[in-house]
Amino acid sequence: MQLSIREHGRATRITLRIEPGGSALRLTIPPGLPRREIDAFLYRHQGWLMTRLAKSTDPTRLEAGASIPIRNVAHRLVLTGKLRGLAEAAMEDGEPVLRVSGAPEHVARKVADHLKREARRDLEPAVARHAVAVGRKIAAIAYKDTRSRWGSCTTDGNLSFSWRLVMAPPLVIDYLAAHEVAHLREMNHGPRFWALCKSLCPETDEARKWLKQHGNRLQAFEF
Repeated sequence: MQLSIREHGRATRITLRIEPGGSALRLTIPPGLPRREIDAFLYRHQGWLMTRLAKSTDPTRLEAGASIPIRNVAHRLVLTGKLRGLAEAAMEDGEPVLRVSGAPEHVARKVADHLKREARRDLEPAVARHAVAVGRKIAAIAYKDTRSRWGSCTTDGNLSFSWRLVMAPPLVIDYLAAHEVAHLREMNHGPRFWALCKSLCPETDEARKWLKQHGNRLQAFEF
């Protein structure tokens, strides 16, 4: 998603506008406002943005022939005609597809179940690796379909992630794992937190940029 930042001579505070259709964000700021304050503003309002963008983006229906990203690779949905069985990714004539069994009205649920399994497959080893690096233990990991945040962490080591993350590039998945694990040592978003986050995931800045530009796409799918 495009983010445009415009200084306005008479602006006394930051204002944010979502363009019609959720196609772009327009930020109006007072003259000379430091970039770190802009980034902090966007982070504080991340939950509100995700909720609003999900409402303003045209929903994507999951049916035969539709396309859904898995680790940022588009997969065409193919109905197998079988009554039972788990959805599975495959290649057909050089094209990535997701084969889905069951009745057409069950496609969305079957796809969601597949994404949940794949999210666990990616996030759990990433979380374990980062937890070892920071010398902390994980109590539990939960997977939810949250609209207000991509992940969360409690002081007693309970982590939670949106399973929609598995639709994003692997670097984004690893970044969110690093982000929540970093909170086990730094329950804030201060300089020490971001330094730790970047030491765990050197691609932190790139991943955050991707989420700002494309995160609303992940929320547009109807499950």
